[in-house]
Amino acid sequence: MDMLTPDQSNANAATPAVDRGRRRFPWSGLLSIVLVFGALAGLAAWWQRGPLISTARITRGTAAEIVYATGAVEPETWSRSTPLVRGRIVERCRCEGKPVKAGDVLARLDDKEALATLNDLRAQEDFQRHEFERQTQLLARGAATSQAYQRSESDLARIRAQIAAQTQRLDYFKLVAPMDGVVLKEDGEVGDMVDPGTILYRVGLEKPLWVVADVNEEDIPRVQVGQKALLRADAFGNQALPGTVKQITPAGDPVAKTFRVRIGLPDDTPLRVGMSVEANIVSREKIDAVLVPANAVVGNSLMVIEDGRVHRRAVRIGIRGSAAVEVLDGAREGELVAAPATADIKDGERIRMVEPETSPP
Repeated sequence: MDMLTPDQSNANAATPAVDRGRRRFPWSGLLSIVLVFGALAGLAAWWQRGPLISTARITRGTAAEIVYATGAVEPETWSRSTPLVRGRIVERCRCEGKPVKAGDVLARLDDKEALATLNDLRAQEDFQRHEFERQTQLLARGAATSQAYQRSESDLARIRAQIAAQTQRLDYFKLVAPMDGVVLKEDGEVGDMVDPGTILYRVGLEKPLWVVADVNEEDIPRVQVGQKALLRADAFGNQALPGTVKQITPAGDPVAKTFRVRIGLPDDTPLRVGMSVEANIVSREKIDAVLVPANAVVGNSLMVIEDGRVHRRAVRIGIRGSAAVEVLDGAREGELVAAPATADIKDGERIRMVEPETSPP
């Protein structure tokens, strides 16, 4: 059996004391500090990038100031046919889209009662005529007074006047074409009761046409005869159709606060009578102008982007259109501007840009 010496025993006893005195390095704490600093650095980098904004490039093009109006297509020459008396429709021509001549009968109303009244008046006329002849003979023989003769003569004249008026009234039961043209629209059916003033027929010339539009009274000073207009109708999508201002009504509507403007159409226009139309009347126009989108203008300034930062710059504005605005001074073609220039964009701050896709119209 081996025996330990005192020195070996003391050495073995001292070994655990040495192990207990060693310290481990705090790797977990260091990792947490690194992660915190990394997050702070990332947050600072994100903050310095600034907000993301949309941009547009300043271009050149045609600047146009427009006046907006709405209206409907009508023939320049047309007329309405309406009954003058209340009655029931007993006959109609069914001639919509067909040519007619002035005076052609388009419809008839029931005139039985009017005819009965006329026949009764004619019977009274026959009686009064015989009475007048009798009084004439009696007066010639001295058997009647002049007063009786004059009364008989007056009664006969009154009946004849009533017959003339009733005969004319019978014409009111007929609706006739007021002019040569085409029946543009026919309303009402046999058996319908119609009142005086009810429009049953529209007769006119198919060409030329124009748009009868309403313009707000604050815009009417900018509208003049001869200005061109761009028209849009739902039937033709986004197609811009040409027109020219032909008439401006002298008196406006004080209730609606509008003035009526008539915009002439070319003979080859695809627009049809009755179509609703939106009109952009070009009141001013300038070619080769410096243009920015309308939503990039804040007062009389632009938010111009240079070296990743946005700077407010005062400019001089010319023609203001609905989509684009002319810049007379203070900005150059090709520069980038914030569009839209929203209120949260601060002068001098760093921003991130969304590159423009299209140029302003």
